[in-house]
Amino acid sequence: MDMTADTTWWWIATGALIAIELGTGTFYLLMLALGTAAAAIAAHLGAGPAGQMLSAALVGGGAVAAWYLVRRGQPAALPTQANPDVNLDIGGQVQVEAWNADGTARVHYRGANWTARYQGQDAPAPGAYVIRAVQGSMLLLDH
Repeated sequence: MDMTADTTWWWIATGALIAIELGTGTFYLLMLALGTAAAAIAAHLGAGPAGQMLSAALVGGGAVAAWYLVRRGQPAALPTQANPDVNLDIGGQVQVEAWNADGTARVHYRGANWTARYQGQDAPAPGAYVIRAVQGSMLLLDH
């Protein structure tokens, strides 16, 4: 069997997996690409088809399993509307002059007037508040 042809197909598979991952954002495909790259290296080193498949399965499968275990131990991400890594307004401070009867208020923030809603447990009172989430064009406030 022609070793050059084997390595070429493995490198093409690696490139295809990386391209698909870039299009979909599925990080697990990069782990599988590690497996196909390992198979290409095994082919360069003279391994037969069984050795190439075994190296692809061990490296790719091991990388997927390792990534799954790492991700499983991490806490779930906050929803986008309340995630300060996504929305830089989270954690910002505003001053509320008065609350409306329906639990909303108009606040001035970043040069514009916003509608705000209190999401705490106690009764809202005028004063300083922290933005905890942004829901559409409404700021959700708490102390």
